[in-house]
Amino acid sequence: MSESEHKDDLHRYLRAGREALLWKLDGLDEYDVRRPLVPTGTNLLGLVKHLAAVEWGYFALAFDRPMPGTPQWFTTMDDDEPNVDMWARADESRDDVVALYRTVTAHADETIASLDLDATGRVPWWPAERREATLHRLLVHTAAETHRHAGHADIVRELIDGAAGLRDGNTNMPPADRAWWDGYRDRLQSVAEQFRS
Repeated sequence: MSESEHKDDLHRYLRAGREALLWKLDGLDEYDVRRPLVPTGTNLLGLVKHLAAVEWGYFALAFDRPMPGTPQWFTTMDDDEPNVDMWARADESRDDVVALYRTVTAHADETIASLDLDATGRVPWWPAERREATLHRLLVHTAAETHRHAGHADIVRELIDGAAGLRDGNTNMPPADRAWWDGYRDRLQSVAEQFRS
């Protein structure tokens, strides 16, 4: 496999994770995309905003490729309030956050296309011994992080309205109705009860 085929393969996985994440917003209103549904406050729009900051950090900042219109909070995250990238303020609409994500990912795509896999960037928040990182490593890291957060989004979305699945056009779920899922969950709960202390 050539270097360009390796890069295309990694890039394809990253793009698939991006699409899966954004699909989780489909059909939901501003309230539901912002709702914190677990004790740590995880919410759908916050996951998108977080991953915008992640891709900016790894594909713009790390390779010294400035992005026009970089939000000020990207550069002051450590000084700002904790988790500023994990939720959308009242003055940040869903459309704003999604547009930011699309802008950042387009900039990241340009970086990925223009650099070789062995191009070296610098990740200032990583430990000194690992700060120098290749495009290959950052592509793998970002694809993994994107898919991890897309999984979080899948669970949050299921908590909102029961919708679940991998991505549009391929849910990767068995074809079943609500009654089947209720029975399935009841069966799993019954097995779990056998191990309750």
